[in-house]
Amino acid sequence: MMKKNVWFIFLVVLAGLQTADAIDIPFGNGGKVLYDMNTGTFDILSREGVWLKRGFSTAKNGEAFLNTKQYTQREYTKGSFEDGYGVGAKHTITSSQRGLPDFKQIFYAYAGKDYIVVEVEIYDKTRKLITNGFVPIEGTLVTDHTDQLQSLFAPFDNDTFISYDRKSLKDTDELYSAEVGVLYHEQNRLGHIIGSIDQQIWKTGIRTVKNQDQSITVQALVGFTAKDINRDDMPHGSLEGNSIHSAKVMVGQFSDWRTGMDTYAAHIQALQRRVVHEWKEHTPVAWNSWGAMQQDINYDRLLKVTDFFAHDVQQLASEQSIYIDLDSYWDNMLKGGLEGDYSQLKKFADYVKSKGLKPGAYWAPFVDWGFGGGANRRVEGTSYTYGDIWTKVKNGYHDLDGTRALDPTHPGTQQRLALVIGKLKECGFDMIKIDFLGHAAIESTKFADPTVKTGMQAYHRGMEYLVEQLDDRMLIYAAISPNIATAPYVHMRRIACDAFSSIKDTRYTLNALTFGWWQTHLYDYMDADHIVFKNASESENTARFLSAVITGSVVLGDDFSQPGIWHKTTQQLFENQDIWPVIADGKSFVPVETDQYASRVFVKHTETDAYIALFNYDEQELHLTLSNEKLGFDKNARYKMINLTDNSIHYLSPEKPIRLDAKHAKLFKVQKN
Repeated sequence: MMKKNVWFIFLVVLAGLQTADAIDIPFGNGGKVLYDMNTGTFDILSREGVWLKRGFSTAKNGEAFLNTKQYTQREYTKGSFEDGYGVGAKHTITSSQRGLPDFKQIFYAYAGKDYIVVEVEIYDKTRKLITNGFVPIEGTLVTDHTDQLQSLFAPFDNDTFISYDRKSLKDTDELYSAEVGVLYHEQNRLGHIIGSIDQQIWKTGIRTVKNQDQSITVQALVGFTAKDINRDDMPHGSLEGNSIHSAKVMVGQFSDWRTGMDTYAAHIQALQRRVVHEWKEHTPVAWNSWGAMQQDINYDRLLKVTDFFAHDVQQLASEQSIYIDLDSYWDNMLKGGLEGDYSQLKKFADYVKSKGLKPGAYWAPFVDWGFGGGANRRVEGTSYTYGDIWTKVKNGYHDLDGTRALDPTHPGTQQRLALVIGKLKECGFDMIKIDFLGHAAIESTKFADPTVKTGMQAYHRGMEYLVEQLDDRMLIYAAISPNIATAPYVHMRRIACDAFSSIKDTRYTLNALTFGWWQTHLYDYMDADHIVFKNASESENTARFLSAVITGSVVLGDDFSQPGIWHKTTQQLFENQDIWPVIADGKSFVPVETDQYASRVFVKHTETDAYIALFNYDEQELHLTLSNEKLGFDKNARYKMINLTDNSIHYLSPEKPIRLDAKHAKLFKVQKN
């Protein structure tokens, strides 16, 4: 289990410094924050000079807006801190003025880390404050060639087939991103990262603005909501108290922004309190019914699928278990609904286990698919009605994806959840796919639990209850869900929305890997959704399969109860024992190109091996030129590339481009020659 954060603060008030002109706050290898005690602003510097200037902080108190520049008195204190990620110096600037709450800016400088973490607090010992928003950092970015900068849009979740995006600041004036924002140069990969490192209470947005003078303003907006990003159609929930803190925000400049994102994810992971049990088995390989069978699920067809994987495919060398996972419509096998007879479902689970495989199920615990039937329907396993447990929002209720959000803090939601999870445990399921989790993170006018004030607080309350009910009994897989905040509760997460068989599905999935690969540090495994071979060409099948391999795990989705070419295709994949070791560590490949919707080149370096994956999303053949340096290899060495699908040999050389057929992909193991 992850160590809980423990803070040891030894504050030393530096007498007289409140009247000093400037405070130096050093961090990393030559970095520093230069704080102007007269103006309440700061610059951030590296060895090369200033890269963010005129920074300041803002907080909302009721309807009033406070910012550090309006205060006239300031005091500086310095202490030390320790948390799950490291140790360092804690620097606090307290701004005060008669009639206003104290405004604290806290700068955490981790030992050996080339970035700073910023947090703000408003405090008044005599009266309660109320806020639903902070801007811990706002400033002007200082960088060369701003017209060549790319600004990254990172989604809050993977719902509604949303994609990552990057836009040139030459072509856009304003861009918002969820939780983390990146401004980077594609050519040299220099990048600036601003991102929240905790999501326990607040949703955060990163805003990038190109001003009329072509300067770039960046803001970290704590308490951010936007319907097209984090699905909320109302303001963020508010906190009350004498002291209220913002989320902590990481701010850094990195010579390779991809390394910066790896660092960002590692920092988040170290501070998150892991709730789900530790996964000690092999990388999961699974079959899921939503790929092709969908609503036509029934007992006899499921037995045929089970038999195919038990008898007709070669066992993997690692001897890992294969999960036979039922998606939506498994309740076709119930008699009497969720409170009824589960005996056929248990019979299925027992059959799967008798074949040496593991049964999986599905549940969307925080949504009501039948809301069209009215508010007076009784909630299964409770005495409540569905109208009681619907999440209340500004305009009534939250409907998305054809379903309605349930309040995750309501006893009725929790009792219904406990009923279904209890039944699935009794049936003996070893895996559960949980879905539409973002509905549990919606802001509300009033949650059932009066101590819960924000959507993220509600989300964590609901997810903790879910994991508690599962009782360490299953592999937990998240489908539609918040990208970052889901990590403490699941082993495995789908990186994008639904994907099936076409090259468009492959490209869509790899868009999420191109700009979201760093989430591999948050989860045991990431997944590219079910791979479907039906109705696609052989080359598209190869590309789709390899998109799963480089994401980190494999879930198959064809209907193996029916005859078709997908039987042979799958058998051939299981016979190729050279590919499966690539997913042994469950970790994702890293993009080499980040100047287009989806990279065509990905690379993975492990302690013992290196791999390159190439993709052609086009209707025409493609010739890709590869560079040792861009791939992270020794630029003076020669490398042999072994194609893991046909064992052909190539040599890594910019003079010898690699040919890819239309809608095709190749995976190479790389060896120093």
